[in-house]
Amino acid sequence: MRTIWLFVLAPFLAGAQVPPPRMAGVLLERDAHVVYGQFSLRAADYQVYRYRFDGNTAVERDAMAIDVGRLNPGDKVEVDSDAVAGSLLRYARAIRAATPVLPPRTAGDARLRSARPAVETTSPTGTLTFAGVVSRLTTQRLILRTRGGDQTILIRQDTHYVDNGDTVEAAGLQPNMRVFVRAGKNLYEEVEAYQVIWGQILDPKHP
Repeated sequence: MRTIWLFVLAPFLAGAQVPPPRMAGVLLERDAHVVYGQFSLRAADYQVYRYRFDGNTAVERDAMAIDVGRLNPGDKVEVDSDAVAGSLLRYARAIRAATPVLPPRTAGDARLRSARPAVETTSPTGTLTFAGVVSRLTTQRLILRTRGGDQTILIRQDTHYVDNGDTVEAAGLQPNMRVFVRAGKNLYEEVEAYQVIWGQILDPKHP
């Protein structure tokens, strides 16, 4: 009897779980460091869908090509997909990720920062380090070209900039500069720059 009910319900379950060809939502999880894998997306109606991807899946953020492993849970994404015969999972042909929007700073934040002891005005130490060339730069993030590939790093309000040992303004950082970044992750698992360093000490032509 149970087997009969499974056959009866199967078409309804399939219809409830298979997403349309184009779907927008929030990335819940994804396989990383693999060529073939799966990821899940939560739609606006809180329905969760799963997709397959492979090396031919086109993935981009800010019109820049990336791989699925550089997508982060919580990212807002739009997926174009095709049906896969005999499977509830659709094949993701293209994934477009929206640029994360940083929460606005309020006057209260500024008052709290000004009330902190002077010892806390220095940049956090950070547990991550990156070295490479700045390939793209905005007021909110920089794209660093490293030996392991492109790395997106968010710019904080208190990011510290150092040129040849001297503290400088953010305007001193420019594209195509070789830099060293001390960073860490925020509550959303996004990489944030605490300190960006450049100058002769990073130039291989200088000892």
